[in-house]
Amino acid sequence: MVIIDAGPLVALFDRSEHLHRVCRAALEEVHSPLMTTWPALTEAFYFLKGWDVGQRELWDFIQSGGVRVADIPEELHPRMRDLMAKYSDLPMDFADASLVVLAEDLKIRTVFTLDKKDFSQYRPRHCKHFETIP
Repeated sequence: MVIIDAGPLVALFDRSEHLHRVCRAALEEVHSPLMTTWPALTEAFYFLKGWDVGQRELWDFIQSGGVRVADIPEELHPRMRDLMAKYSDLPMDFADASLVVLAEDLKIRTVFTLDKKDFSQYRPRHCKHFETIP
């Protein structure tokens, strides 16, 4: 399983994004199922800014099983809050906190993200650091 952040979801479906081709090529190399969270997905839809700019394609990707969308159990919400406080200097946003908590809960080490700077600084409970792609 690979966690996917909002940035690649935007770049995959907005052909005007400068990292569109990089993310498309990286997706071809991912041979594990993708998983994201509702906060990260909300962020992606916001940045796609329109049905014809990629929102339709993102919906198609979700509905075809290209990415699973996970709910964050309520008992993990305090951990999200703690992470946002711990990394407030970056700062860690709500979507990133949800992805880190999901990764910790499912013991996932790989994150498909364009936010390598922040994800390289996050220290999850289940491993020393995240592996990031592309």
